[in-house]
Amino acid sequence: MHARKHADGERPDQTRAVLEGPEIGRALTRIAHEILERTKGGDDLTLLGIRTGGVPLARRLAERIERVENRSVPWGALDITMYRDDLRMAPARALGRTEIPAEGVDGRVVVLVDDVLFSGRTVRAALDALNDLGRPRAVQLAVLVDRGHRELPIRADYVGKNLPTSLRESVTVLQEEPHGRDAVLIGPAKPRPGAEPAATGPTASEVDR
Repeated sequence: MHARKHADGERPDQTRAVLEGPEIGRALTRIAHEILERTKGGDDLTLLGIRTGGVPLARRLAERIERVENRSVPWGALDITMYRDDLRMAPARALGRTEIPAEGVDGRVVVLVDDVLFSGRTVRAALDALNDLGRPRAVQLAVLVDRGHRELPIRADYVGKNLPTSLRESVTVLQEEPHGRDAVLIGPAKPRPGAEPAATGPTASEVDR
């Protein structure tokens, strides 16, 4: 008996890759240029990655902007665990560290960075967390993937890829750090208790963001 062959990008567990490393790299480069254009050179720009998947993306965007502008761009990490609206329904989560650059956020253009935008509840929690840290001049949102199905009136300013999905599907983002591979995978959703399950790994997202 011959083993069943799977189409390119598909896996036996029914997940398939919709974005691979080169496409993700190009999407990040495009977003970096769009941020610079919209912020008129990014003189007062700060990037904050939403833990966990948004943090390495914020770093990679900062590196790309630095290469264009020939100067460093402040970036950091924002932990939203205590601001989520599903704490009572979801399994306990370990608290992460919020790391704000020395420049702070007051009076600056803060771009929140995340890997997947879904319901909008993660972004709402990030806005609440940011409000406790200071008063930015403006707040924008950059995401690698927008999979739709919003539950709140939240829209990304910068999007790597709009990915129409079914609620019966999950989106998983792998990143070079620490998984050794950049990819966006789509597959069947796994039934989980609670409204918003946690991500599946340090920077893997299979989430309802």
